[in-house]
Amino acid sequence: MMRFLLVTSLILFQTPLIFGQTSLKKIDLGKGEFQVGFQHYTTSDSTRTYQRIYDYNNEVHTRPIPISIWYPSNAKIENGQPISVLNYFEILKEEEEWEYLPNEQLLNWFYYSNTVANQNHLKEQTIAYPNAEFAEGVFPVIIYAPSYHASSIENFALCEFLASHGYIVISSPSRGTETRWMSNDNRKNMETQSRDVAFLIKEIGKFPTANPKQIAVMGFSFGGMANVITQMRNQQIKAIVSLDGTERYQYEVLKKSPFFDRNKFDVPYLHMAQKEIPEQVLKEDEIPAMLNTAFLLYDSITKSKAYQLRFHSLSHSYFSTLGVLFEKRDPRQDASDAEIMESYKWLTVYTLNFLNAFLKKDMSAIQFIENKPLENGVPDGLIDQKKKQAATSIFSFQDFNELASKQNYEQLDELYVTTLEIHPSLILPEGNLNTLGLQLTFNTETAMYGINVLTLATKIYPNSANLYDSLAEAYLFVKNTKMAVLNFEKSLVLNPQNQNAIDRLKQLKR
Repeated sequence: MMRFLLVTSLILFQTPLIFGQTSLKKIDLGKGEFQVGFQHYTTSDSTRTYQRIYDYNNEVHTRPIPISIWYPSNAKIENGQPISVLNYFEILKEEEEWEYLPNEQLLNWFYYSNTVANQNHLKEQTIAYPNAEFAEGVFPVIIYAPSYHASSIENFALCEFLASHGYIVISSPSRGTETRWMSNDNRKNMETQSRDVAFLIKEIGKFPTANPKQIAVMGFSFGGMANVITQMRNQQIKAIVSLDGTERYQYEVLKKSPFFDRNKFDVPYLHMAQKEIPEQVLKEDEIPAMLNTAFLLYDSITKSKAYQLRFHSLSHSYFSTLGVLFEKRDPRQDASDAEIMESYKWLTVYTLNFLNAFLKKDMSAIQFIENKPLENGVPDGLIDQKKKQAATSIFSFQDFNELASKQNYEQLDELYVTTLEIHPSLILPEGNLNTLGLQLTFNTETAMYGINVLTLATKIYPNSANLYDSLAEAYLFVKNTKMAVLNFEKSLVLNPQNQNAIDRLKQLKR
């Protein structure tokens, strides 16, 4: 019987292996406030050509792009059935161009062994519902790039988890330039996957619920390296999540790209790395020992805020859902199933908080990312953390205003103190605060927002007669005469020559 051994991991092991006992229920990622919808379809990139290798003919087509999308939904699911893991494997066989392969042959034919445990995994149900209605609103976008030659659905549990928390996740398979198979030239393979990621950015722009100003890329293994090149040539990308990305292992390949430019790598970057490879495995599998310590891209970063997490219970394969569920365990180095599942769960939690921090500007998420793992409740010894501040990184007035807007300009004192702890170089110019406060005030729907901004401004600049005068005008606009008088009087104490305050007080005290 024909069997494909497709490389989904960077490192292959040849020693005896054991099977894991895991399940989606045991991983228990939970879900956010949204139901999860899922769509899969195939479109094409008319700028490139492609051949179906197993058709054994000379026909050349436009490059097909199979697309999987997970998205937030508010649909009330009553009679519908969620997608099963088997349904996802049916997408896998379509992307492998074996559409008519009988389902009972899936585990014999592709990546994983045909064991009872793996057969049971195929029967498991997920939290995604096919073609459910999109939730109303506009949502941030995550472009997911799979590992080397892998399917769009390889990390389906993570993609579902993010969609349930208000993200649209779009993915396509990792495939070669001319055919389904990759070539021996990894620079060429990287460039091809990078073009596929760029295509997905354009494709998701067709969806009215996708926010084109909030786009991040996320990739596992080879997909991580392709994402780095994509970001360097695409200013729409605002953050990068790397799941043990190959940019760590094949930095020299990365540098060969004509688009490689460290100066353009200027967005927040989260790299989650596998455990240290034991000496026995390094020796037996002829793996360079430097792979345990080399983080050349991370070390070279100067233009962006960067975070590095090392997961001491995750080998490379287990940064994907399919790896956790189906991959054979290597007794030389792999942790227990319980430790692998717990670590994968923390991987999803860190991914969500990183995206919330840098796409949604969520202050609690920013604090989570800045915390040490123990402060976030991570068991001791499970994760090590490093972080670095960009030399040119500036948290601007606009960034602060985005955070304030998201919490309706409430509790601004606390927001300012917390933000200043994380970004000590933060400056909120007096003139900007004054202008913003008055702009908000004179809109009747946001008048109290403006008063809150001006109140914060007087605390930051307590000697500004002009700010107290503006705050008094704001209170006067909302017909709070008592507070208007109080603040005009404070303004006069600071500047007895403030004619506006003198005139206003005469009018108010008649």
